[in-house]
Amino acid sequence: MPNRLTADPEAIAISALSFIASDAERLRIFLDLTGLQPAEIRSAATSPGFLAAILDHIMSDEALLTAFASDSNVSPEIIPAARHALGRS
Repeated sequence: MPNRLTADPEAIAISALSFIASDAERLRIFLDLTGLQPAEIRSAATSPGFLAAILDHIMSDEALLTAFASDSNVSPEIIPAARHALGRS
């Protein structure tokens, strides 16, 4: 049975956001780059564009991508495919 993350681009992006938020330094960098305030994340997370931006951020740093993939137990190749799928929504 496939992992839910391998089948659902939104689940991958939400998992990536959780991964980013689980580390204060990763979250600070993400917030600095996006200009968001912590209180705005929840409402932004309902937007496919924001979800795609999360995956763009993860893919922008190979170490971050590798760490997320390992932490989530998914292949790093899944991330660009999920990003592509979100870009079409």
